[in-house]
Amino acid sequence: MIKLRLQRRGRKKRPFYHIVVADSRSPRDGRIIERLGRYDNVSENKELTYDEERIIHWLKIGARPSDTVRNILKKEGILYKMHLMRWGKSDEEIEAALNEWKEAREAKDKDKDASRKAKQKEVLKAEERAYKKELEEKAAAAAKKLEKEKKAAEEAKAAEETAEAEAAEEPKAEESEEVKAEVKEEVAEKAAEETADEKEPAAEAEAAEPETEEPVAEEEEPEKPEEKAEATEEPAPEAEEEVKEEKAEAEETAEPEAAEEPKAEESEEVKAEETEEAKEEKKEEKSEPSAVSTDMNASEAIDHIKNTPLEELEGFVPDDEERVTVQRAWESKKAE
Repeated sequence: MIKLRLQRRGRKKRPFYHIVVADSRSPRDGRIIERLGRYDNVSENKELTYDEERIIHWLKIGARPSDTVRNILKKEGILYKMHLMRWGKSDEEIEAALNEWKEAREAKDKDKDASRKAKQKEVLKAEERAYKKELEEKAAAAAKKLEKEKKAAEEAKAAEETAEAEAAEEPKAEESEEVKAEVKEEVAEKAAEETADEKEPAAEAEAAEPETEEPVAEEEEPEKPEEKAEATEEPAPEAEEEVKEEKAEAEETAEPEAAEEPKAEESEEVKAEETEEAKEEKKEEKSEPSAVSTDMNASEAIDHIKNTPLEELEGFVPDDEERVTVQRAWESKKAE
């Protein structure tokens, strides 16, 4: 059986078809008898070319069109013309009937185009609303992230301040303990001096009693412990004062060194943080891609695709682009 059918041509995801006459037993893309036209329903401007005389010839012979080819011939009015010819109408009558049919068909097509354009506008508006909503959600998420970072920074600063305050209070406590120890030493020295003063008159009284027997020996013997006591008592406060002064100087030198060490550590940490931030900024600048269609609304992306050459549009439409209007504009641009 001879059939009028479509034969697929083109490439993957971008096909077009030939209207051919072929044997029904041959494969779809196999051997054909004759090619009668070309049909492209993928691009925006749907292309249809055919040889009307040869189609009518094969229909008269008895070739049967497939369902798709039948719908194409019906829309083009070829089947209606075949009916008029079979009814025995003249050429003038056939032309008049076809003109009336075409006018009615054009009026219907205009209504359909208007409704299709209105639907397309609605789709564009919906896509723009969704895009704006996504932008608002991203901005809100970024604001929340900034607030969290600020709170974390404030908490870190507060922790550092408390640690510094505790570090400053510790040497004060040590100083207070040292002062208490010094006060205790001074009290003990005063008590020792008072006891020594009390012992001196007792020693003088003992020395005054044995004047008749051995005055020279008795006078010389009590002088020795007094001299020893004076030798031991007098240099003690001077040595203690020198030790106190040395301790005070050592503490004064130790405190600025201890204060300088955390400052140096803090400066090194700040430098490390600054270098890390600079590296991250460089990475972000390097990783920032060029403009893509998802960064624009639908109308802007379509205008950009139409107004720029195809070579510069590589990677502009990513794989995650879900908007139908942008995909159609991209496919039509590649088909030009």
